[in-house]
Amino acid sequence: MGSFPGVSLFLLGVTLSLTVSPVQGGKILVFPVDGSHWVNMNLLIQSLHAKGHEVTVVRTATSWYVKEKAPHYSSITVTLPEAVCIEEQDFFVTFLAKILEIQKQGTSFMAVLKFYWEVLGSLSKIYQQASLLGVEIFENKTLMSKIRDSKFDLVLLDPGLPVGVIVAHKLKLPVVFNVKWMTSGDGHFVIAPSPTSYVPTSGNAVSDKMTFSARVKNTFHYFVNTCIDKFIACPPYDKIVEKYLGPDVNFYQLLQGADLWLMRVDFVFEFPRPTMPNIVYIGGFQCKPAEALPSELEEFVESSGEHGFILMSLGTLVNGLPIEITSEIAAAFAQLPQKVVWRHAGERPNNVGNNTLLVKWMPQNDLLGHPKIKAFVAHGGTNGIYESMYHGVPIIGIPLLFDQFENILRMEVRGAAKMVDVTKITQQNFLKVLQEVLINPSYRNNMKRLSALHRDRPMHPLDAAVYWIEFVMRHKGAAHLRTESYKMPWYVYHSVDVISFLLAILFMLTAFVVAVIRFTCLRMCRRRKPKQE
Repeated sequence: MGSFPGVSLFLLGVTLSLTVSPVQGGKILVFPVDGSHWVNMNLLIQSLHAKGHEVTVVRTATSWYVKEKAPHYSSITVTLPEAVCIEEQDFFVTFLAKILEIQKQGTSFMAVLKFYWEVLGSLSKIYQQASLLGVEIFENKTLMSKIRDSKFDLVLLDPGLPVGVIVAHKLKLPVVFNVKWMTSGDGHFVIAPSPTSYVPTSGNAVSDKMTFSARVKNTFHYFVNTCIDKFIACPPYDKIVEKYLGPDVNFYQLLQGADLWLMRVDFVFEFPRPTMPNIVYIGGFQCKPAEALPSELEEFVESSGEHGFILMSLGTLVNGLPIEITSEIAAAFAQLPQKVVWRHAGERPNNVGNNTLLVKWMPQNDLLGHPKIKAFVAHGGTNGIYESMYHGVPIIGIPLLFDQFENILRMEVRGAAKMVDVTKITQQNFLKVLQEVLINPSYRNNMKRLSALHRDRPMHPLDAAVYWIEFVMRHKGAAHLRTESYKMPWYVYHSVDVISFLLAILFMLTAFVVAVIRFTCLRMCRRRKPKQE
């Protein structure tokens, strides 16, 4: 009798081996976006490679960050007629200089007009250039045959530049988005209900608690974003879709029809809003515990003693601010007892104090996780925001471009950051903000509370991202999670036809009641007249 348990376990093991299919590596085709977006995508690719998946990355010959050769992926390099301007290292420096010059002119009508002219002109150029990747792929029959013969299981792409979704449709492959921003701004606005009464629109730095005037402004921003999307972002892709997929295919519906959205958002940071079943939230998936610093850097931060140190970085896309601004910042840093580690690749500022170390590169995550860190001076990029939140470090925000204003505002509303207007920075006002964040414990306490919330989850977001990508590969899509609302005409989606029908019935009933009442009144009047005579 004592042998039965062993036999049962043996039989159970045999049964499981027969019924559970082994995990096999899939083939994934990746369309990334260069710059800081690649940092996120590359980390995801590394995790997929570690799980045994074969990853192929589509890149351009002029790509800045996406290298042709890497141990964790192979690549397909496409040569475009001209380089996409965001792949040029000096593009964002030049663009930033123009925007700052316009912002200095205030909020006059001409200044606003110049701002939109510059931004929309640059966006139009970027989308026109990036869309040519699709043309080059479709026109190259040898390349298309090679991609088909590779028998990919899935297309993973960053829809910031969404030509990959057109290629995926041509190949009839399921699509997973690694997404935060799209052609119309925040990806939520493409797929999920987005009431402008409490959901801030892209480009409008407000909280979810809006006054009447703020809601008017928010609705106006939504209208502007919709126009930009329809008349500037989508037309180059619409032409490709019509030429290579046919007139019956709608580009915007291709975007909305993605099987799964890996949204780089955490609601500890984002304002609550409606969502959808095929959105998986992976905000902060790049965050990890700090590792040991290089010896020279460790020696510098340790020399800060009880005062600790401040970290400053403006991210991967912006090499530096104009020297008149950086010199004011340097002068303020020089008056602090804290040490400063400043990632700065531009012209050396004037007034750099002995307490400030300028470096061209630094291990940002490891510095943010160091026990002597006191504050983070940042431009408000998503990666830096989440790393700062993960490690519980308060932020002095100097937003420069794009969503950075909204990102810093979200942290400021939660009492974990303080924003500074880059066009109005002086030594005095910047020093005042630094001292407020350093001395007032509420900033650090609030960020520590956000850190505890952010870390308290059943699965690390990077593991969740890999799981759901494998889920889509196993089931060859995730159509059961995708709403069909995107296929509806606008008047059906908003029930305009139903409301019109009900109003018509109400009008007919009202007209009928009025007619009956009028007829009754006239009849009664006719009966009364003979009696009176």
